[in-house]
Amino acid sequence: MRLKTSLLKESKHKELVSCVGWTTADELYSCSEDHQILKWNLLTSETSLIVKLPEEIYPTDLHWFPKTVGVKKQAQAEIFVLTSTDGKFHLTSKMGRIEKSVEAHKGAVLAGRWNYDGTALITAGEDGQIKIWSKSGMLRSTLASQGSPVYSVAWGPDSDRILYTSGRQLVIKPLQPSAKIIQWKAHDGVILKVDWNSVNDLILSGGEDCKYKVWDSFGHLLHCSLSHDYPVTSLSWAPDGEVFAVGSFNTLRLCDKTGWSYALEKPNTGSVFSLAWSADGTQLAGACGNGHVIFAHVVEQHWEWKNFVITLTKRRTMQVRNVLNDAVDLLEFRDRVIKASLAYGHLVVATSLQCYVYNSRNWNTPLIFDLKEGTVSLILQAEKHFLLVDGAGLYTFSYEGRLISSPKFPGMRADILNAQSVSLSNDTIAIRDKSDEKVILLFDALTGKALGDGKPLTHKEVLEIALDQCGPSTDRKIALIDKNRDLYLTTVRHLGQEPKICKIGSMVHSMAWNDAANILCGIQDNQLTVWYYPSVVFTDKELLPKTLYIKDGSEFRRAPQVLNYIGTKVTLRQGDGSLVYSSVLPFPALLHEYSISARWEDALRLCCYAKDQSLWACLAGMAMANRELTTAEMAYAAIGELPRVQYINFLREQPSKESLLAHMLLFSGQVQEAEAAFLQAGLIYQAIQVNIDLYNWERALELAVKHKTHVDTVLAYREKFLQKFGRKETNKRFLQYSEGVEVDWEKIQAKIEMELSKERERAANTSVRSSVASRR
Repeated sequence: MRLKTSLLKESKHKELVSCVGWTTADELYSCSEDHQILKWNLLTSETSLIVKLPEEIYPTDLHWFPKTVGVKKQAQAEIFVLTSTDGKFHLTSKMGRIEKSVEAHKGAVLAGRWNYDGTALITAGEDGQIKIWSKSGMLRSTLASQGSPVYSVAWGPDSDRILYTSGRQLVIKPLQPSAKIIQWKAHDGVILKVDWNSVNDLILSGGEDCKYKVWDSFGHLLHCSLSHDYPVTSLSWAPDGEVFAVGSFNTLRLCDKTGWSYALEKPNTGSVFSLAWSADGTQLAGACGNGHVIFAHVVEQHWEWKNFVITLTKRRTMQVRNVLNDAVDLLEFRDRVIKASLAYGHLVVATSLQCYVYNSRNWNTPLIFDLKEGTVSLILQAEKHFLLVDGAGLYTFSYEGRLISSPKFPGMRADILNAQSVSLSNDTIAIRDKSDEKVILLFDALTGKALGDGKPLTHKEVLEIALDQCGPSTDRKIALIDKNRDLYLTTVRHLGQEPKICKIGSMVHSMAWNDAANILCGIQDNQLTVWYYPSVVFTDKELLPKTLYIKDGSEFRRAPQVLNYIGTKVTLRQGDGSLVYSSVLPFPALLHEYSISARWEDALRLCCYAKDQSLWACLAGMAMANRELTTAEMAYAAIGELPRVQYINFLREQPSKESLLAHMLLFSGQVQEAEAAFLQAGLIYQAIQVNIDLYNWERALELAVKHKTHVDTVLAYREKFLQKFGRKETNKRFLQYSEGVEVDWEKIQAKIEMELSKERERAANTSVRSSVASRR
């Protein structure tokens, strides 16, 4: 990926250009110290004078009033704020007429920014004050006052916090008066520019120490650049938060969100004082010290999938290369490419007006349909359909171009969704709620309606979510990484019950599901960890450590990120931007395939051939989940789990299917579900005995009293338990019932035997009835 820049031979402005701002994706306004505001039309390459400002106005910053979320592409921002050195800010119309001038600061007004919904304006001045104004220019409050000039200011993602510079320090100040202020030393020189992205919640800063830095919203340093030759005078996040641009003297740099540099350009511009991205994130403009306005667009983006490599060679051209036979295809588009995604045998390309869907078997005849809005910010793909996210909402399309669904929820802000907060599978859409990061909203991909009873999934503050891609919708799982970097797994459809959220890893920094099997990989404490069968945590969680493949992180550099996991290949991006590929054995994916198709003999042969303990552990978990006891017994025996082998033999001796099911639930640690299964089948004694075996004495007594049976059995076992430890009964309920009940072990044993014989008899009758019915 790099920037393709363009500069006119002669500058249109006669003096230093101080600020630039886009009205649409193809129209830009620039302001200069020659008092001129120029309009640049990139489609016609024309430049026109909008207005010549009064001689006393020297502009310092320009920011267009934000478009309302979800407006059509044709609607343009009609007003902008222009700050100047005379201590005023000017609300200016698109035609250049100054609608209102407001005395704001003593000395120059150095920065002015609208918040994301346009309800407030913030200004920062040379006098060290930061003020918040209404949309019409009425003063609401003075947020801060300090002894040094505030060179730059930015709104937080939810417009509830302000980031500003204070000499060498950065300050995050919430708008609520009582909330805590975060302040830290960020640079060794005066900080000149900051930006805060609403999608990834990351902060950029650059200053006179000639460095740019990336921070999280708590002030933790994520990346520090090497020292440049000159101070960093401008920087700006792309709207989707994936890349940012940095400007310095005769320097323009394109960087990844993690900080490493994609490309460096050395144009003849002087210092770049301001940078602005177009709303679709494809074009960049810079205000230059020598009177030029520099334009740049992003090219040479790469997408890979299996044997295909696709490169964006020009704004409207892609090159497809098949690495198996070196065949090359060129894809031409009518409009410039904004976003693209390549997966599951399909290439989805969003241009400013249309969406193109290509099948990898035929690159000549794409399916084309029009888009409502031109600023597609995210494309996600599943095997059967794909998801488009733009400023107006989320849309699920089939690969034939048919709109399937468009999920909606209260307070939805589609413009701040990214690949970490949205996940798509063949049947489910999961969205992390930005307004409450403990909530994950789940939708049916085919209808767009909320799953089940509409109740969302809740957990600790969630950073990243990912749905598995294979298997039936009833078994759909979602993996999530929380604020503590713990990795959890839970089911998506839980039929009115409380979801069981199981921890499967800690210190996990990124993750990805395999495209062809429900295998999960992630970076865990700088090691690559592959969970061959993560669902085993629901069947036998003690098996989980035995189903892991851990690759030493010595070959990875600082903070690698998992990009994808296709087939047997995991693609990682290292901290310096280089790509690393790591291969995983194909056997676990084969084992998943055999398990889904119930080919247990083939699964056993595969494990015998591979001679891998982790495969045997996976097979044991899969067989138990499918109640395939013979296979499970052999797999557990192969990994030396003799107590479990004995338990499987015990399961085989169960007289009825109901009893077998309940004991299988007990094996998985689902005690309440096992008890409910016993009670539903009328096996009261077994339900009581389960609680006795687990020392749930009060629950055992409660069941016995409720069903008026085996009260003496519970009291007898309780007495035996206390005698073993030399203790006396102190529980009031047990003392109350033991007064009128005599414990006779012979009677109790006879009663238990009678209960078991009744169950065997009932099971025998059931099997006779079913065999007679099958003959008919």
